[in-house]
Amino acid sequence: MSATARISIQELAALVGGQLSFGGQTPLWIQGVASVEEAGVGDLTFLGNPKYLAGLRVSRASAALVPQDFFEEVPPLLVRVANPSLAFAKMVEHFTPPPVTFTNGVHPTAVVGKGATISPEASVQPFAVIEENAFVGAGTTVGAHCYIGHGARIGDHCLLHPRVTIAQRCVLGNRVILHSGVVVGSDGFGFENQSGKHVKIPQVGIVQIDDDVEIGANTTLDRARFGRTWIRSGTKIDNLVQIAHNVIVGENCLVVAQTGISGSTRLGDSVTLAGQVGVVGHIEIAAGVVVSAQSGVSKTLKTPGLYMGSPAVPAVEYREQVAHLRRLEKLAQRVRTLESKQI
Repeated sequence: MSATARISIQELAALVGGQLSFGGQTPLWIQGVASVEEAGVGDLTFLGNPKYLAGLRVSRASAALVPQDFFEEVPPLLVRVANPSLAFAKMVEHFTPPPVTFTNGVHPTAVVGKGATISPEASVQPFAVIEENAFVGAGTTVGAHCYIGHGARIGDHCLLHPRVTIAQRCVLGNRVILHSGVVVGSDGFGFENQSGKHVKIPQVGIVQIDDDVEIGANTTLDRARFGRTWIRSGTKIDNLVQIAHNVIVGENCLVVAQTGISGSTRLGDSVTLAGQVGVVGHIEIAAGVVVSAQSGVSKTLKTPGLYMGSPAVPAVEYREQVAHLRRLEKLAQRVRTLESKQI
């Protein structure tokens, strides 16, 4: 919790642009935030999804952020807002200690190669390695035990958490966040079969990550066979994602945990791939496509919309398929009955 130990309900409502569900004269102090199930006296919670309504009805929270059209009677005092989840995030920030900051400069245990350029306004933490001719921009933090390869370039105000690897010649834009274990620029998985043996094909391209991209822990992005693997601005990638060589991911996409994208596939802008989606190589996914969890994309998707299943098809078609499958046993029984009558 921050130095701001508590806040009045009136101040809270003003801070999030909300409307109190009562006249505003009741003295009430909020001193923390918690989920619907865990909140107690003095805590603020929120209703961001209707499935938590049952919990809110018995919640011990002192106050709750709810949608503007919510008028049920529940124990907490209500603050109606346009977006409870975003408003709650703002209050979480209010009660959270300020972010850790790092002193500018290169730690004495860091290793810096010949010809590397590090902005005096950057911070390089213990045991990081900056190879020859690499570049680190102003306001960037390179965490402990990070590795920045030969000729790699990192823009301004980036944050590399501990143990990030940026391989040679790869390029990061500005305000990029990479969480621990991210590997940028590992070799693409390229082999040709020659006389029964797998012969490695050189992977000589790069990975380019544009501005305002955030990538979760232990995600890997393979360098291109030639040219670039490209993650465009504003895209957010979750933990444990694999992006293969020469993939292009458009602007403002969401790629969720354990998704795998095979080589040379292209995603348009604002594509969402939910958890554990698998995508084959050399296809295109149009802007605005949403692929639901555990789906498999085996061909180009040209039309925006929701796709489900493996192979992924439009959601309406998938639901019809599932409905038919669930009726198969009854259909089979009817066939058996008819066959028995014929006998």
